[in-house]
Amino acid sequence: MTDDGHHRPPVVPADDRRPLFAERFARGQVTELRHAFAASVAAAGLSDQRLEDFVLAVNELITNAVRHGGGHGEVRLWRAAGTLVCEVSDDGGGIAQERLALHERPAPDTAGGWGLWLAEQLSDSMVVATGPTGTTVRISTALDGAARDER
Repeated sequence: MTDDGHHRPPVVPADDRRPLFAERFARGQVTELRHAFAASVAAAGLSDQRLEDFVLAVNELITNAVRHGGGHGEVRLWRAAGTLVCEVSDDGGGIAQERLALHERPAPDTAGGWGLWLAEQLSDSMVVATGPTGTTVRISTALDGAARDER
């Protein structure tokens, strides 16, 4: 995904044009949204620790959108070639490139900065497209669990 800095990156539709889950959200809906998202991920075939990890990763992205991305956003989930793919988008001011370049674990006493790091650790892949009018973060996880085991 690329962003020319002038608009929020587009949301990419599911392979079959029917997302497994798609919701707009705002401040105050994070807990309810997490439960609904978890049910959709479970219905799609993810289970056990991988389900918990993926739901936590998406929850971190949703929380970031609420806290840093304008207070609202959109989450979409779809299946593609044996993986679950989730995209969280917001209309905030973007993420500084210096922040995106940090891939080390935040210091234990750091109050913030954990969301993107956790999302990357708990998923098989993560791509961030960001600019002055919004951010889109896409993460994925293999349904069979093989991808992260190979990392």
